[in-house]
Amino acid sequence: MKYLWLATIAAQMAICADNFVIVELFTSEGCSSCPGAERMLADMERRQPVPGIRVIALEEHVDYWNQLGWKDAYSSPQFRFRQNDYAKLFGVDEVYTPQMVVGGNAGFAGNSFETAVAEIARHGVSPQDDILLSMSPNSSNAGLLDLHVTASRRVAGTEAALYLAVTESGISSSVTRGENQGRTLKHAPLVRSFGTIGKLDRNISTLALNSTLQLPSEWKRENLRAVVFLQDKRTKKITGAGTLDLR
Repeated sequence: MKYLWLATIAAQMAICADNFVIVELFTSEGCSSCPGAERMLADMERRQPVPGIRVIALEEHVDYWNQLGWKDAYSSPQFRFRQNDYAKLFGVDEVYTPQMVVGGNAGFAGNSFETAVAEIARHGVSPQDDILLSMSPNSSNAGLLDLHVTASRRVAGTEAALYLAVTESGISSSVTRGENQGRTLKHAPLVRSFGTIGKLDRNISTLALNSTLQLPSEWKRENLRAVVFLQDKRTKKITGAGTLDLR
């Protein structure tokens, strides 16, 4: 997205975390069955239902509901494209909301708590690649923030993309039209920006880089978080993840 500036330079040492599982929720403020799924996602991240595994929530708002009475200010075609890629992977003809995807390789109805917990547990026991994160003020511009990333794969041999999402928690919206007319919606950690910051080919097992971010003033810094993860280009399986508060 336009607020995310990316540059690749030498990285610095960072912090290690294990047993992260990325849980994506494709949703829309125009969908009446989505608020319950968003509450469930937020609750799972708050309560962490599977011991030893940390859920990282990514709420991604699609844009195909926008013509049905309410335009979702947080929606992006980028998330529609991402959901379509998952649909091809799962062999389905249509996308829908709410849809939850765990670890990049299990998709199901976004309000199914039992399925979500089972898939989080299944994915979370797999060996994970290491994502190390730290941050520092940009040396040339006080308005920028440098995020230092090191990604190390346990086993090379496939192509993988390294993604960075910036999420904001505590967002709510008062909806005045559409299926959720008259409701105030409280969102789970919502993806504010999303993009690829690097890639690993068949011969590269470690990647070190620096991503420079410009955070808009309307984003609440105390609620922002960076989420970085590796995703296999062919299978879409997320093989490693890390997260860092941007306070």
